[in-house]
Amino acid sequence: MNPFLTDLFSKQQYDANNFFLIAGPCVVESEEIVMEIGEKVAGICKNLGIPYVLKASYRKANRTSANSFTGVGDEKALSILQNAGKALGLPVTSDIHSETEAAMAAEYLDILQIPAFLCRQTELLNAAAATGKIVNVKKGQFLSGSSMKFAVEKINIAGNHKVLLTERGNTFGYQDLVVDYRNIPWMKEHGTPVVMDCTHSLQQPNQTSGVTGGNPSLIGTIAKAAIATGADGLFIETHPNPAKALSDGANMLRLDLLEKLLVDLLRIRAAVI
Repeated sequence: MNPFLTDLFSKQQYDANNFFLIAGPCVVESEEIVMEIGEKVAGICKNLGIPYVLKASYRKANRTSANSFTGVGDEKALSILQNAGKALGLPVTSDIHSETEAAMAAEYLDILQIPAFLCRQTELLNAAAATGKIVNVKKGQFLSGSSMKFAVEKINIAGNHKVLLTERGNTFGYQDLVVDYRNIPWMKEHGTPVVMDCTHSLQQPNQTSGVTGGNPSLIGTIAKAAIATGADGLFIETHPNPAKALSDGANMLRLDLLEKLLVDLLRIRAAVI
């Protein structure tokens, strides 16, 4: 495991041969839902020896419809996420959207996530790098894995070498995405751990309803192929009742399905390492 990830997971007991998991609700809906999901996933991961990062967006800045839920307030949501992480002994992550947010969010988070749409924004990458936190850059839907070397270079030049890259599919027509698994080994060539976003890669964006669609039945397929092709980590949004989730319910994994999927994935991981 990469040294900065070893430091990140120093409070957890896990099998170093396993992949790591970034999981949680799409957005901070309430303290109760973040704790419920975090506690459940943490228990599963502890039993399976999987290192775990709790995630939730503190604000959804790129919703399709003006009527969509965006958050409970930035600092309130960040505090909820940070407190859940402390209570459960977990590192936490969320996405930032502008350079002015980086330092503020870094006070609460262990990993700063750069959204796919913003992965080429130099000032944003520089601001994230300057915090000294781990920076997880999601590959743009319009880029190849090979071209992500420039995002890594920007962060490294700014003095930060703690970088993750995340695959989340490529635009395929106007309302669908497709995953090119060549991007996993291509991004690993940049010297960074690579994560597979198993839920956002199944989005069906730009629906006429104003609500993004998805194919959650294929989350297991995406995850299994990612582990087989060398992904170091998985990103999975999960919720006890996706139909009632306030964001991205159409492509989240139901919480009670997570454990079996992880067990299956560990078998694949053991076969390929």
